[in-house]
Amino acid sequence: MAARLRWDGYGKASVRVARVVREGARHTFHDLTVDIRLEGDFEAAYTRGDNVEVLPTDTMKNTVYVLARQGPVDPPEAFGERLGRHFLEACPAARKATVTLAAERWDRVAVRGTAHDHAFTRGPAERRLATVTVEGDTVRASAGIAGLGLLKTTDSGFSGFRRDGYTTLKETDDRVFATSVDARWDYGRPPADWSAAWTAMRDALVTSFAEHRSASVQQTLYAMGEAALAACGEAEEIRLVLPNRHYLLADLSPFGLDNPNEVFVGTSEPYGLIEGTLTRSDVRRGS
Repeated sequence: MAARLRWDGYGKASVRVARVVREGARHTFHDLTVDIRLEGDFEAAYTRGDNVEVLPTDTMKNTVYVLARQGPVDPPEAFGERLGRHFLEACPAARKATVTLAAERWDRVAVRGTAHDHAFTRGPAERRLATVTVEGDTVRASAGIAGLGLLKTTDSGFSGFRRDGYTTLKETDDRVFATSVDARWDYGRPPADWSAAWTAMRDALVTSFAEHRSASVQQTLYAMGEAALAACGEAEEIRLVLPNRHYLLADLSPFGLDNPNEVFVGTSEPYGLIEGTLTRSDVRRGS
């Protein structure tokens, strides 16, 4: 059977790199996972086993450590651009370099009410995300958050939904709303401060979740996305994934007890999965 290679890409995944920035007694700790992918004229390596144009993925791993020593790794968007530009220079056959970075959260230990200079505790499971694509002179960047855990114990309901012969869910105007947000957004232009832009987006997502009176996860997703776009003028589009992590009211009637929305059973599976993408109404998208 004749076949042709329609697309290819290769790189190094899950490169773990940590960097300590020492400013006197005060230290800052950055903990990143980096993925690299190159696209270009590598067909000969696939079809003929000719590796003359292939930069080894082990070299990519080493490059992450070298560039981390030679310059800052924060903000991740700037580090990703440095890496992408380097790989296009180091590998002439590559036309596009995509670098994806995930930053772990470490918070300073508080000792007698004061943040410690060099001791840290693992923060929440959320990670700051950045993806940078370098193609010729063009640099595109997106950012995001993975695993942003949010929960509120009221101001959430779900009623008026469609029913059929298999529907058993009861309507409610007061329920626990828990989720783990995955948010990704695209920048139309680079913000003046990558970290300030990311923080503004995160704060808008968290604040809108807390303040929104939710009639459904779908409605809250829209409110969160709308608030995030309003908070950062450089962000053009945001994609949100909100799993509905259910806390179900425990039935205590067999024990002669009522349950006025106080005791719940937390479940991990199955769960509802709500997704949506919001774009600025003033941004024109190509067809």
